[in-house]
Formats: sequence, C-alpha cells, structure tokens
Amino acid sequence: MSQINGVGSHSPVQKIVSNPIQKQVPADAPAQLPVTDRVELSGMGGLLKTLKQNDIRAGKVEDIKSAIAADTYESDDKLDGAIDRLLDEIDK
Repeated sequence: MSQINGVGSHSPVQKIVSNPIQKQVPADAPAQLPVTDRVELSGMGGLLKTLKQNDIRAGKVEDIKSAIAADTYESDDKLDGAIDRLLDEIDK
C-alpha cells in the first residue's frame, strides 16, 4: 500500500513575502526592438488583394440584373460558351 500524506498541522505554512527582484541593466546593453503584431494570410491573401482591387462596373451589373429579372439573360449561346470555358479549364 502507498502512503498518503495527510493535510494537517504537520505541514508548515510559509508566509508569502513580496520582494520584487531588482535587476540592473548595463548602460552599454543594446536597446530592444519594439514588438509589433502582424497577421499573414497565406493562400487567401492574394485572392483578398485581387478582390479589393477589382473595379465593379455598376452599369454592367445593373444590365445583368435587369436581364435576369426579364428572363432574357440565359441563352443557348451563353450557356454553350460557359460550358466550353468550363471544359477548357478542366482540361488544363
């Protein structure tokens, strides 16, 4: 059987004393550089940068919204072109 130490008057209680440590820095010690926070986004950083730089052509967006609302946006020519571009991307 293992021995179990009890809690009681057999354990001396030590008094907490606040004595901060004083440390002298030599006068010729190099100055520390300031610490700065930094965030790096890998992978998504390029995408975010591109998205922020793209100019949105409001007129073009409104034309497309109107064509979608009028049910005239989708045509066989546009769908064929989109499918061709998709297949070209897959073949790369």
